[in-house]
Amino acid sequence: MSVETTLVVALLLPALGSIFVGLSGWHPNVRETVTLATAGITLWLVASLWPVVAAGGRPRIELVETLPGVPLVLELEPLGMLFALVASFLWVVTSVYAIGYMRGHHELNQTRFYVCFAVSISGALGVAMAGNLFTLFVFYEVLTLATYPLVTHSGTEEARRAGRIYLGILLSTSIGLQLAAIVWTWAIAGGLDFTPGGLLAGKVDGPTAGILLCLYVFGVGKAAIMPLHRWLPAAMVAPTPVSALLHAVAVVKAGVFTVLKVAVYVFGLDLLSELEAGRWLAYLAGFTIIAASLIAMRKDNLKARLAYSTVSQLSYILLGALLATSASVAGAGMHIVMHAFGKITLFFCAGAIMVATHKTEVSQLAGLGRRMPITMAAFLVGSLSIIGLPPFGGMWSKWFLAAGTLQAGEQVLLGVLMLSSLLNVAYLLPIPAKAFFGKPTDRSDAGGFQEAPMACVAALVLTALGCALLFIEPDPFHQLATQAIAPLATSH
Repeated sequence: MSVETTLVVALLLPALGSIFVGLSGWHPNVRETVTLATAGITLWLVASLWPVVAAGGRPRIELVETLPGVPLVLELEPLGMLFALVASFLWVVTSVYAIGYMRGHHELNQTRFYVCFAVSISGALGVAMAGNLFTLFVFYEVLTLATYPLVTHSGTEEARRAGRIYLGILLSTSIGLQLAAIVWTWAIAGGLDFTPGGLLAGKVDGPTAGILLCLYVFGVGKAAIMPLHRWLPAAMVAPTPVSALLHAVAVVKAGVFTVLKVAVYVFGLDLLSELEAGRWLAYLAGFTIIAASLIAMRKDNLKARLAYSTVSQLSYILLGALLATSASVAGAGMHIVMHAFGKITLFFCAGAIMVATHKTEVSQLAGLGRRMPITMAAFLVGSLSIIGLPPFGGMWSKWFLAAGTLQAGEQVLLGVLMLSSLLNVAYLLPIPAKAFFGKPTDRSDAGGFQEAPMACVAALVLTALGCALLFIEPDPFHQLATQAIAPLATSH
């Protein structure tokens, strides 16, 4: 089939698959086979588009014209290709993990979980493949609504309260700020298509552009810049596979991807680099990086610590976009991939620990490495990648982000990145150190091998290996990240 048809099928297949998942809920084995088959075919379809985009092609198809001059259109460009690859690949891995976790933890409403998960992937792919701001906004909202039942999965009062925070922040920011920015952009530019060099380039002056930029950055609540981050730690009440979806596969990555795409294709690097508002927003991102890291250090609950780590790491990507240099944007694009693999490994490990031992607090993990050596070794790998140490992929994205601060002449923000990495060491490495070298507080942790179900262990080993492979072979993702800004690279 044509690349345009492949684009549409890849987008719709997860949503169609969710119907069959729902119909097969009577038999768990059939339901999970349908889930894995749908995820695998979706990955194959997305991967088949990679050579086309890498060669300079931009598959595009107009689905329907909702308003005069405002169509629902799909177009796959390099940044979207990068995000789509991450989302589709990690869906397969997370589905494998979820089978072990949901069964091992005896979760209720498993069919609803798999259905909503599949629809969420369609929403994430829609964000990745959006050809204009209107299409991106539609799928951004689909993703928000589809993940709400996942956040409230347990049905407890705490889960319902987390769901209200989740919907309240994400819908109010997107409708109140992001949609206003999109309408204003259409009024200024006469269109909403993502344009190499910037849709607004030459059409708007500094103050107006600065206000628009603020509307976009704060309107994308999924990017979790402070003070709009509360929804993310609150959502940790959800099952661990949902946490993986939120932090690595789709939701937060959709947020920072949206800001990055707006920076490159709506403002353009030339206009963005001239905006004083961009500089102050970059410093706010720097503040978020440090403040969230400091909060993470104080959290004893393992998932809460990882949640605040995610808030911090997301602002690395925002910082890269707002610095508006070729190196920083390349680093931001690569960090979408590198953080996804590192953080999903950490959440997989946290869930495996809970399933196998029912432990949720960092203070309970002393000596656990003797009981769960594979899980804790994977946690160490994920931690080192998040910190940015070789031989793991997180080193490369942090390297380019640091180079971007120097290109922009922002030595203070370089210091922020360096300090943040030290804080990463302070709140992540004590966990595996305590597990491997601490004295067990629980007699059962002193000996005996008791890993989580095999599906959980296989998934976390695979993503840990991914962290290492991304260090060895980062070029394909670096190529996609730089290809998006290739026409502008000579001036930055």
